[in-house]
Amino acid sequence: MSEESFDLVVIGGGPGGYVAAIRAAQLGMNVACVEMRGTLGGTCLNVGCIPSKALLESSEKFEDASHNFAAHGIKAKVELDLSTMLARKDKVVLDLTKGIEGLFKKNKVTYIVGKGEIKAAGQVAVGGKIIKTKNILIATGSDVMKLPGVEIDEKRIVSSTGALTLDKVPAHLIVVGGGVIGLELGSVWRRLGAKVTVVEFLENIGGVMDGEVAKQFQRILEKQGFNFMLGSKVTSADSKGKNIVLNVEPAKGGAASKIEGDVVLVSIGRKPYTEGLGLDKAGVALDNRGRISVDSHFRTNVAGIYAIGDVIAGPMLAHKAEEDGIAAVEGMAGQKTHVDYNLVPGVVYTWPEVASVGKTEEELKAAGANIKVGKFPFMANSRGRSVGQTDGFVKIIADAKTDRVLGVHIIGPHAGTLIAEAVSVMEFGGSSEDIFRTCHAHPTLNEAVKEAALNVLGRAIHI
Repeated sequence: MSEESFDLVVIGGGPGGYVAAIRAAQLGMNVACVEMRGTLGGTCLNVGCIPSKALLESSEKFEDASHNFAAHGIKAKVELDLSTMLARKDKVVLDLTKGIEGLFKKNKVTYIVGKGEIKAAGQVAVGGKIIKTKNILIATGSDVMKLPGVEIDEKRIVSSTGALTLDKVPAHLIVVGGGVIGLELGSVWRRLGAKVTVVEFLENIGGVMDGEVAKQFQRILEKQGFNFMLGSKVTSADSKGKNIVLNVEPAKGGAASKIEGDVVLVSIGRKPYTEGLGLDKAGVALDNRGRISVDSHFRTNVAGIYAIGDVIAGPMLAHKAEEDGIAAVEGMAGQKTHVDYNLVPGVVYTWPEVASVGKTEEELKAAGANIKVGKFPFMANSRGRSVGQTDGFVKIIADAKTDRVLGVHIIGPHAGTLIAEAVSVMEFGGSSEDIFRTCHAHPTLNEAVKEAALNVLGRAIHI
């Protein structure tokens, strides 16, 4: 066996891994990144965040041209070319993966294609080669969570991966799981002509989303054509016939029913990917949910082995993994680091978008917090009215005594962009007054954030 030696070997080339590798190289480390997929970017870039956003953009344009252009005095005859739409998505992914390879070359990061296995602290095996390293960073991300009784074949019963490559628009797409992935991909295929039914175990969509936002979100999606079966669980799937027949039972018990469609998307969540990493042999401890246990500096119980992203506790989000990765390697370099998971924003890229940061009203009330809430609808926002995007609102929750912002929740146009202002304010411990004392350009959607902040103190101008 030949040997190489590095200061850091990163296992996993997703958002957390490749960003950590580049930052470590910037800090003067000799770095290798091991990735078994054969392309960099991980799930997010290859079969997740990026291709889904490409299809969301294309399908949104298709829906606009089909239904919304007429109001602007534009007459158009629209025809779907699905193969071209999918090819555009693939090119976006290819260009970005090649871009990361270019960044590796620029920063002198060694890219190793293969599956990494930890043999011991300081030793990573890839194929028949042992790589020696001072530190190991595990950034292997997550995998699709399976649903017992429903076998994914990526043709008719698909995960998010298969849902990105369907060669025709389903007549009836059944989405199992009313979270971010299911609602985004359900939106893509609904816009292109599919009937969409979402089966969700909980009594609400969006998971831990603010309750008021979740209710409004469901009403908007239903208006768009979504059908929802809430408080329901899928127990089995029969794919022998022309259609797939799902057996559905009430989550709290009761009589079962059946629902059938030609494509089923299983999107009930993701689980840490730790298979074949050699964690047992290396003595790396896991928690009771199969995640790698780390301290506040991303150190495992084994000296010299670190972990970040979806394989540890915290939000399973690409940008969280990036923050973890940078903090981990800066810590290795002796710098002081910190990542506040309460300030990691979450976004659902449907239309309208949904974005949030901090605590929900339900969480704060359950904790006995004394709060004030300010809201402002996009219906009363000048830019929202002028561009015809008036669904939704901005909601800001602040401490009743100190006015410190504790949570911001937005459902509306470009919510994912608007939330950045709230994250910045909360990062510095800011108040609702800090938001509304800041001059916002007119006419912009951002003014809805300012007005919601004003309304925390009952001072909104335009409602």
